[in-house]
Amino acid sequence: MPHRTLIAAHRGGLFLWPENSARAFSESARLAVEQAECDVHLSADGEVIVMHDATLDRTTDTRGPVAALTAAELSRVRVRGTAGEAPPTLAEYLAILAPTPVAPRVEIKVGADNRPHPGIVPKVMQALDASGQRARSWIIGFQADTMAEALRAGGLAGVAWLSELSTLRDIGLDGIIAVAKQHGFPEIGVTEGVIDAEFLARCRAAGLGVGTWGANHAPSIRRMLEIGVDIFATDDPPLAIAMRDGAA
Repeated sequence: MPHRTLIAAHRGGLFLWPENSARAFSESARLAVEQAECDVHLSADGEVIVMHDATLDRTTDTRGPVAALTAAELSRVRVRGTAGEAPPTLAEYLAILAPTPVAPRVEIKVGADNRPHPGIVPKVMQALDASGQRARSWIIGFQADTMAEALRAGGLAGVAWLSELSTLRDIGLDGIIAVAKQHGFPEIGVTEGVIDAEFLARCRAAGLGVGTWGANHAPSIRRMLEIGVDIFATDDPPLAIAMRDGAA
């Protein structure tokens, strides 16, 4: 069977809809993508909230850290570009995907202090279990210790450790492969610009899958499809689907 690169709607497909919004996930869940990627933080009272940044400043009508407000206070925040939507909770995001073939891909972020949110992994797992979607969900993130905790929790479709360009520069691909193998991560993720056929071959030889983000326009989407990465998260999922499935 020929290799099929999977597509994830990055933050729900932010070229088309307000990122990480209920609307974005509702729209992307109707597409022929395999996964819809979101980002999560904890509220002040321990609710898992879908938001990319550690602060509300960029994408909502409110300022300050996500973690400074309770879930009730966050329910009164409005996401820019929506018809008055609040930032979704993880449970709400999961409820949107539950009746569809589109699987969750949840990136666990750090707080405004650049430290992991205490206890976020068990909270995420509880939400996945409550929605009955743990077995088809991927957990991804840049903190190896947090990803290792998710891997130990078990029962997931997979865990991917993401690497910043600075990490790649500091320890090289050999170092990234070594860390991934040490923890038992099945997949690593890097930005699309650093991936070429040799990069992919070295990861595959080590038994690692490769995911990426940043393939948002035709040239980069085509390159990721031709190289054959395992999955890429894109801001323009309809374009990626059309290019992969032969309509463009």
